[in-house]
Order: sequence, then structure tokens, then C-alpha cells
Amino acid sequence: MNPLFSTTVTRNMKIIPVPVRSDNYAYLLVDEAAKQAAAIDPYDVPKVRAAALKAGVEIVAGITTHHHHDHSGGNQEFANAFPGIPIYAGSNKVPALTHMVKDNDEFHISSILVRCLATPCHTQDSICFYATSPSDPAHPGGVFTGDTLFIAGCGRFFEGTGAEMHAALSYLGTLPDKTIVYNGHEYTAGNVAFAKSVDNHNPALKRLEGIILSNEITTGLTTIGDEKEWNPFIRLNAESIRKATRGRTEIETIDTLRELKNHFRGPSRL
Repeated sequence: MNPLFSTTVTRNMKIIPVPVRSDNYAYLLVDEAAKQAAAIDPYDVPKVRAAALKAGVEIVAGITTHHHHDHSGGNQEFANAFPGIPIYAGSNKVPALTHMVKDNDEFHISSILVRCLATPCHTQDSICFYATSPSDPAHPGGVFTGDTLFIAGCGRFFEGTGAEMHAALSYLGTLPDKTIVYNGHEYTAGNVAFAKSVDNHNPALKRLEGIILSNEITTGLTTIGDEKEWNPFIRLNAESIRKATRGRTEIETIDTLRELKNHFRGPSRL
């Protein structure tokens, strides 16, 4: 299932990407009926506030995917701008934290249910946040993956191992295939270039290239099911990827893929 727009709208839930810095994304997770929203990784508070004003919603919570500055660096300004609201994150390394969460914790943004998925590797406090609308069962749901899962890629193993990243991506893979992916950076074109270098005959990559060519913003246009088709860090048992990495096990394969990606110098745009 491929949504047609970068802003996903249903009767009760809207997700608004807010580009910040050179390639980061903040988001507003909006309950349309209540006109309330959570801000995810609100690095640039003026931009996030402006997006909320344009949408006509009140910001009632903050959510931080991990402690790296390009995701949590706006938190103190955010807390000052919206005093008293909860800020959810996975460790006290996150500035202005008020509510520490762990795997399978849940909370609500108005009627929207948010479930926390611990995905340690890129950082040990990396949490992905899976949002669903119980009042609208037809909604596909969305997952905010920070720097764990990118479209056709994954984050560097800064604080973890290949085994941990494999576990994290496998965990995300247990979400419904129709779940929409909202990641932390616009890295998609570079990720496709790398994927083609290790999985060139995969027809799904052509489909993703079409999405890139048609959309400057690619977040919110793809799903967990899509990642299973084109993400080399998930397709560890594909013959072409095993051949490219000479990996005998899934862990050897993902470790080698990450090293190859770390040194890859392909195009950043198509």
C-alpha cells in the first residue's frame, strides 16, 4: 500500500512532516477531531510551531526518538515554549525529558494510541513510536523510526552491534505490512543507490526510484511491507545480497552491508 501524499489524512489521524536542518524530519502527530498534536523530534521549534498554527492544532506533547542532538537538540527550547507538557523518550540523555518509556509502554495523544518499540543499536535509547487510531480501524497506522529504519536503509551502529540492528529491524517487521514509515532523515536517494550496488536486479528498487523522482519528500509514502521488498538490511537472505557480502550468516551479512554502506560514495540524488 503506497499513500499518495506526504501528509497522511484519515478521519481521526494526520501526520505532518516538518523538514528541519538540511535533511532531518520533525513531525506533528495530529488528532483531527480534538485538534491536538504531539511533536516528534522538534529540533526547530519555530518551524514546528508554525506548522501547528497552520494546521490549527494545539501541541500537547513531545516525543523524542533518541538522544542525538539533531533529534533532541530543540527539546529545551520546546519545553520552554510549551511548559508543562509531557516529553517522552527512552533515556535521561534526552534533554527536558519528563516521561521515560521502555519497550511496549503505551500512551495516548488524545484518541491516538502510541506504542513504544525499543530498538537499541544506533543509540541504546532508540525508541520507535507506533501510532494507531483505535476509533478508525481502517487507518494503516504509522511508525516513527528516527535513525533506526530509513527508507531502503538503516542507521549506523554507533552504540550497538549488527545483531542488535538485525533484531531491531526484525521487530519493526512484525508490525502490519501496511504500516506507514516516517523516518528521521531524507536519505532515500542515496540508500537506493547503495541498494542497487548490492541488489541490482531487485525490481522493487525501480518502483522506489519512481517515488523519489516524483516527490522531494519521500517520508510517509512507503510502508513496512515495502521495506521487506527493497531494504537490503532486511533482505539479508536474498541471494544477490549474500553474494555481494559473502556473508554466511545474517549477522555477518548485516555487518558487511553496514561497512560497505559506510564507505559507499554513490549519488545522493537520482
